[in-house]
Amino acid sequence: MAEKIRFIGFDILRAYAIFGMYIVNFNLVFGDPQHTSWLGQFLNLFSGNSSTIFVILAGMGLTLTSEKSIYTSQQEQFKQRTIIQKKAGFLFVLGLLLSTWWPADILHFYGFYMFIASFFLFLDKKYYMYGAIFFSIVFHLLLILIPYETGWNFDTLTYVDHWTLVGFIRNSLYNGWNSVFPWMSYFMIGMYLGKLDWTKFFIQKKVFLIGLILYLAVQLALCIPQDAIGIAAYTFLNADYLPPVLPFLISTTGFSLLLISAFMYINRFIIPNTFVNCLAKTGQMTLTHYISHLTLGIILFSFLVNTEESIQALKLSGSLSPATILFLSSAYFIGSYYFSKIWTKKFRNGPFELLLRRASN
Repeated sequence: MAEKIRFIGFDILRAYAIFGMYIVNFNLVFGDPQHTSWLGQFLNLFSGNSSTIFVILAGMGLTLTSEKSIYTSQQEQFKQRTIIQKKAGFLFVLGLLLSTWWPADILHFYGFYMFIASFFLFLDKKYYMYGAIFFSIVFHLLLILIPYETGWNFDTLTYVDHWTLVGFIRNSLYNGWNSVFPWMSYFMIGMYLGKLDWTKFFIQKKVFLIGLILYLAVQLALCIPQDAIGIAAYTFLNADYLPPVLPFLISTTGFSLLLISAFMYINRFIIPNTFVNCLAKTGQMTLTHYISHLTLGIILFSFLVNTEESIQALKLSGSLSPATILFLSSAYFIGSYYFSKIWTKKFRNGPFELLLRRASN
C-alpha cells in the first residue's frame, strides 16, 4: 500500500514541484520577479515554496525507500548508509559542475543534506524533528554572529567569494541559496513525514491542519502594519528566501504540509491511467528535468527571446511578461511529460537517475 501511495501521490507532487521550479527559475532569468501585476504576484508564490517542497520531498523519499525489513540488521543499515553517502557524493560533484553555469544550484546542497541524513536514517523519527529544530536555531544564532550579506552582491545576486575556501564554507553552511543551516530543517521534516502511515485518514487530516495553522499564522502576522511593530520586526516578518528566517521557514513548511497531505488524500480517488502514470513518471525523473531546464531550457529560450522578432513580440520593459513566463514554463513541462513518457517505455529510470544509481551501487 505504501508503494502505491508513493507512486500516485508522492510522485505527482514531485511533478508539481518541478513545474514550480521551472516557473521560479525561468522567471529569475527571463522575467521580472518584482513584477507588480496580479499574475506576477501569482508567479512569486512559487518562489521559496517550490524549493521547500522539493527538499521536503527529498527527505520523504529517503525514509520511504528505507522502510523495508531488509534494513533491520546493522550490516544492512551500514550498507544502505554507504549507498546514500555515495549518492550524496555524486550529487555534490554534479551540483558543483552545474553551479559553474547556474550559481543558484541546489544539487550540491542536496549532497550535504543526504550525507548528514545518512547518520540519522535509522533513528526514531522524533530525532528528525529535534534535528529540524537544531538546524533552524543554529542558523538564527549565526545571523547574530555573521552579517547575512557577507559575500553577497545582492544587486546582481552573485556570491563574490564563492570559489574561495572560506567563501565556499560560508555559502554552503550559512548564507547560500539553500545552505545547510537552515535548509536541512526542511529535509529532516521530510524524513519525519516519510515515517508516517499515510494510509490513515487521521494522519492526512492532522498534517493538513498543522500546515494550515502554520501557514495562516504567518499570513496573519504579515498583515500587521509596520507602524505597530517597528521596522526591525516588520523586516523580520517579511523576509523572503534570503535570508530564510523563522517566519519564512514556518510559512513555507505550512504550505508544504498542506500540499503533501492534500495529495496523499486525493491519492485514493485517483484512478491509474496513462496520463496519471506518465505524470508520476515525470515526478520520478525530477533530477533529469531539473538539470535539463537549467541547461537545455535556458539555452533554448535564450535563443528564442534573443531573436529580433521575439524581443519585439515577447519582451515587456526589458523582460518577459509574467504571462509569457507561465506559457514557457507550461510548455517546457509538457515537453518534460512527453519525454518521460517516451523514455520510460525503454528505461525504468531517467538518464541522470540511472547515473545516480550506478554511481551509488
